[in-house]
Amino acid sequence: MLLPPAGPDRDEFLAGLPESPAVFVLRLREGRPYVGRTTLLGRRVRRLLSPGLFGTLATEIEFWPVASRLAASLRLYEVAREHYPDSYLKLIKLRMPAYVRLLLSNEFPRTAVTNRLGRTGLFYGPFRSRVSAEAFEVSVLEHFQIRRCAEDLAPSPEHPGCMYGEMNQCLRPCQAVVSAGEYRSEVRRLTEFLVSDGRSLAEVAEASRDRFSAEMEFEEAARQHQRIERIAATWRLRDELAATIDGAHGIAVTPAAVGQAVELRLLIAGAWQPAEEIALTAEAAADKPVSLDRRLRERLERPMPAERPLIERQEHLALLARWGYSSWRDGEWLPIEDWSRIPYRKLVNMVHRVATSERP
Repeated sequence: MLLPPAGPDRDEFLAGLPESPAVFVLRLREGRPYVGRTTLLGRRVRRLLSPGLFGTLATEIEFWPVASRLAASLRLYEVAREHYPDSYLKLIKLRMPAYVRLLLSNEFPRTAVTNRLGRTGLFYGPFRSRVSAEAFEVSVLEHFQIRRCAEDLAPSPEHPGCMYGEMNQCLRPCQAVVSAGEYRSEVRRLTEFLVSDGRSLAEVAEASRDRFSAEMEFEEAARQHQRIERIAATWRLRDELAATIDGAHGIAVTPAAVGQAVELRLLIAGAWQPAEEIALTAEAAADKPVSLDRRLRERLERPMPAERPLIERQEHLALLARWGYSSWRDGEWLPIEDWSRIPYRKLVNMVHRVATSERP
């Protein structure tokens, strides 16, 4: 909307701005607009339009009220991306989180910690920090005989090898002890471990433990039980939001602007979808109240993801990590493994808690 010229009309206009959280854009006579985020829109804009700042340069203002910090982050990201396509990440100070990457394009795949997504390989994250990603990577590799070295291998019996090979923690492809195909079979086991959230390895160990126990081989059963405990310890090192990128699904439940209502934001394959508002109070259909559970089921029956390029998904996951791992997170996060099996009871409880909580 256009700003009135300086004087009583502008003062009246500024006095009518809401004192609530918002993302806004001030368009200027020259140059790029000013993009900002605030918890008190009226006070912030009045200060910016004082004579010493943009008072004589600002011509137009546009703003979007936001009800949660996640909504504010996503709106600021969209607005900054539109007006500053070459520097929006720097403007909103968005840092890319860490991932554990399985380099599948290599003839002898290995793992690495990175903060950039690529088109090849398997990525697991985002993690709270690079340190936590590295700790998870080290613990995972204890269960698999995957190489730790970063060199491009030219297998040869003359290769000196390394200590991991001597400790039987690597299949030693560098020394041509195994073929590329045999090494790849171990890599597939690691891939299945990450994709299945650790269940593939745990289920094999549990089956072995039960079999040894039934055969009265209690020492072997005890070893398998210890293996199960080590697998569980490894999986506890995984941060809350970490998953494979194509399996990065979840629902963020955050406060809505007014009343006892919430905003549902779906993350599908690492990409945020448009928010939907849902009220806690029952709606009427044919003079019969409609339960919250039923309304949620109707809205989430067939989530249709919008296609997003890889770079955008990386930025969306960075926004998830910024909100999800922060101490100021408002709302709750529900990870989803399969959209056909949404835990609706848990989701209904989340909606109740967020809708009835005190607003900051």
